[in-house]
Amino acid sequence: MAKIIGMDSETFFQLENTEDCTLVRLSGEWRIDRLDEIEASYRALLPRIRKSKRVVFDLSGVRSVDTGGMIFFIAIREELGKTLPLEVRRVPREFCRMYRLVKRYSRPVPKAETRAFVLFSDFLNRVGASAVTVVMDFIRFLNFLGETSAAIFRSILHPSSIRFKETSSNIYKAGVTALPIVALSSFLVGIVVAYQSAVQLEKYGANIFIVDMIGISIPRELAPLITAIIVAGRSGSAYTAQIGVMKITEEIDAMKTMGFEIFRFVVLPRIFAMIVALPLLIFFADIISIYAGMIIAKSQLGINSVQFLDRLQNAVDVKHYIVGIFKAPFFAFIIAAIGCFRGFEVSGTTESIGRYTTMSVVNAIFLVVAVDALFSVIFTELGI
Repeated sequence: MAKIIGMDSETFFQLENTEDCTLVRLSGEWRIDRLDEIEASYRALLPRIRKSKRVVFDLSGVRSVDTGGMIFFIAIREELGKTLPLEVRRVPREFCRMYRLVKRYSRPVPKAETRAFVLFSDFLNRVGASAVTVVMDFIRFLNFLGETSAAIFRSILHPSSIRFKETSSNIYKAGVTALPIVALSSFLVGIVVAYQSAVQLEKYGANIFIVDMIGISIPRELAPLITAIIVAGRSGSAYTAQIGVMKITEEIDAMKTMGFEIFRFVVLPRIFAMIVALPLLIFFADIISIYAGMIIAKSQLGINSVQFLDRLQNAVDVKHYIVGIFKAPFFAFIIAAIGCFRGFEVSGTTESIGRYTTMSVVNAIFLVVAVDALFSVIFTELGI
């Protein structure tokens, strides 16, 4: 026997349960301005509809329908159709025409698999575009290194063409003015290394070996690396900003128009200055860091200055200092070359200067660390 659960012209839905299905009678005016009421009526009866084995829609009571009402009907039909068998009966002609019209011009919703494929495809496109950008960037940098090498070779053949005044000015800016920050950073690094070493060595009664640890690790690895990173963040970024401003103000173009050699006047003074300044800064950082270690050795382990220096002279080979200084010109060339290269990449607005300055610092630090790791492997294999 059929049982009517609810019927109201304001609710737009009437449910009639039978033994094998649920008859859903739709009625009223399905207009967009009444969608809230239609949806509220539907949601109120939805739990009962979901318990059915089969659902039959009877549309004979629908007096009128517009696009909004039809979109909602299609939505609830697709929602129920995922889990229940559906059937539609007694469809008014106007309702049928509107249904065909909306279905014809509605954009199909992509399936979940399709959306996943689109996301994966977009991811691959972004990876590919980034890879192309990196490769093209690397090719331009190789081209820049080639022109720089040719300019350096010409300067070696003709030393009088070297701009010593600009080079000395850049040595002062990159070297002398960086002494305070290098000194402070090196002092703190020396304290950290010595203090952590002292805590461990004291447990085993091997206090004197703190001299070996400081004497080897600081001049060989830590001082060159820390100093190069500081200089990359300070002077390398300054090179990019200076050349970037010259590029934006068209000073570079003016120099080319007047016949100036850009690499001789702009790039080489900065590279030469960095190659001279960085080894001196590293030597200075060695002294400060070891001095900080000596202070910690005396305060924590009771090793006085005479014992510290005597052990440092007898137990630590001079090759560790030479290895650290040997790496300095390579670090200097990397920092200066990348700083100048990124400066020439600047174009358009002042925002570009900030972007390429950041890239300059990141690239320089990464390459310095990578080259340092390469040197460590090579020196270890050679037994140095």
